[in-house]
Amino acid sequence: MRRVIAALLLAALPAAAQEQVSQGRGAILRGLDKVTGDVTDFDIRNGGVAEFGTLRVDMTECRYPEGNPAGDAFAFLNIWEKGADQPEFSGWMIASSPALNALDHARYDIWLLRCRTD
Repeated sequence: MRRVIAALLLAALPAAAQEQVSQGRGAILRGLDKVTGDVTDFDIRNGGVAEFGTLRVDMTECRYPEGNPAGDAFAFLNIWEKGADQPEFSGWMIASSPALNALDHARYDIWLLRCRTD
């Protein structure tokens, strides 16, 4: 009974305001080769592809808080090992919380820095 009451109370609360977002034209990503220690920043456009080591990065889009392009960006990425039939990573990556949804790869780390607006 308590669960039903709690569910009814939660349903009666107004929905939290969703933050308005703008779409960037691309993103700046950073890659780390954990074996050599090399760090590389690379630019990828929405719908574009980039390569880092043995990985191929496909980006669908990058978004950021409206009116704040330096704000907390998030991008939808698919990251493939060359020759693989399943992506190593598929999902939203968040610039301010790279560990929240991260690539799990033995050699490489890739994370989002920010969206491109130009």
